[in-house]
Amino acid sequence: MSSYLLCSTPVHGHVTPLLAVARHLVGRGHRVRLLTGARYRASVESTGTVFLQLPAEADYDDSDMNASFPERAGLSGPAGIRFDLATIFLRPAPAQLAAIDEALAAEPVDAILLESLFLGSLPLLDRPLGARPPVVNLGIVPLALDSVDTAPFGLGIPPRAGLAGRVRNRLLAFVSQKIVFAPVQKAAKRMMRATTGHELETFFMSTPAQADAIVQFTVPSFEYPRSDLPEKVHFVGPLARTAPSTTSLPEWWGELDGSRPVVHVTQGTVANRDWNELVAPAIAGLAHDDVLVVVSTGGRAVETLPHPLPANVRAASYLPYDKLLPLTSVLVTNGGYGGVHYAMEHGVPLVVAGTTEDKIEVTARVAWSGVGVNLRTSTPSAEAVASAVREVLARPGYREASARIGRDIAASPGLAGLDAVLESLSATTRQG
Repeated sequence: MSSYLLCSTPVHGHVTPLLAVARHLVGRGHRVRLLTGARYRASVESTGTVFLQLPAEADYDDSDMNASFPERAGLSGPAGIRFDLATIFLRPAPAQLAAIDEALAAEPVDAILLESLFLGSLPLLDRPLGARPPVVNLGIVPLALDSVDTAPFGLGIPPRAGLAGRVRNRLLAFVSQKIVFAPVQKAAKRMMRATTGHELETFFMSTPAQADAIVQFTVPSFEYPRSDLPEKVHFVGPLARTAPSTTSLPEWWGELDGSRPVVHVTQGTVANRDWNELVAPAIAGLAHDDVLVVVSTGGRAVETLPHPLPANVRAASYLPYDKLLPLTSVLVTNGGYGGVHYAMEHGVPLVVAGTTEDKIEVTARVAWSGVGVNLRTSTPSAEAVASAVREVLARPGYREASARIGRDIAASPGLAGLDAVLESLSATTRQG
């Protein structure tokens, strides 16, 4: 039996994947502790994992981020990502490191597993291996490693082939580091000097490259190719696969009989406070199309949707994805990493509209891989959504691309791939 410390920022989309990792490791007989926010205590403990609470200065209520961080409201694109990185993810780093040190003093571990935006990893990885346990970066967002073949992370710009692309990437890297994210880099440097006494020698977003291993929860066909990809990167496929659901079927379920295309629309379970962002435009834009629009409110009351609903719209708080996705012709979503992979697992093409957090990079990969249309905004018009849905329905290439990546997902090891990486690290540490 090994002992592991998992670390996550207290954000639903970050904690949820780590809960799956924790549940898996506990099931394998390992001792697991998970460090995150107080709001997630019950969820952590339900997996059989020991809950460790982040200090108050590193904890916040993510159920309404704009209420927790009022300055964030209205920001999107690079400005939104810049704010999130500096305030939500970087500012708590010293307190995160202190919590890790406290956990290690109480009980040694064989490895620390942390998600990419737990930026307490910056000062932690400043220590040489031996002065700390092995660190595994869990790639629950698109791969953020610098490369000569890719634009910098956070700009949502897909690769361009050849010398022209490499020149463009160097220019964009300069702009990204010296202009777009320069304030965040300066803050990261101040934090490192104050926390470690050392200078930060790399761009703060390159932190995953400093980890001893990177386990990326996708397949290579949904990630930009890099000729300089480090050997420490392991693609294992999405950690969560569609599982049998106990969610009851709504009374209108029989209408999903194949007589007309099913367009599933969702803003997920977190970014669903304002239906005007995506759900309302989708409903309005498709109101007169010969499709069945199926809306999931992600736990909110159906009555909160714009009423009256058009005749071709059906809605429920939750829907069983294991049953719905095989019947879905197009998924319209704001681009969460997990939800996009669920769609591709079933060969479902997408229309995506998301520019906040990591979504600007997820949605860019949707377009680049050919599995869907990227609307390049978090607040598309009704006509833009409808036009994109019509395009995806009319062109079989989108579904074919999604099915191709779905086959790669089916062949990927998932959490068994994580096991292999941990065993390899353990063997290396013993030899060392």
